[in-house]
Amino acid sequence: MATQQKTQPPPSPSQPLPSSMGKPALRALQGAGITTLAEAARRPPEELAKLHGVGPKALRLLAESLVAAGLLPDPGATRSR
Repeated sequence: MATQQKTQPPPSPSQPLPSSMGKPALRALQGAGITTLAEAARRPPEELAKLHGVGPKALRLLAESLVAAGLLPDPGATRSR
């Protein structure tokens, strides 16, 4: 029998950036005028990575939130089985 897990609804595009990224990354993104997932999705990851305070962990957490909000394709869904 499958166990039921509490799931949260996926983030919406207008949702603020995930706070789990850390304050330095959030300040850097906000300083660049990026305050929502939709705004982050319009910028290439290479541009975001150049911001002081945005490192690999912040980019990974942001990408996960963008996938969950449907703003980026799920990289796992494109793999052949």
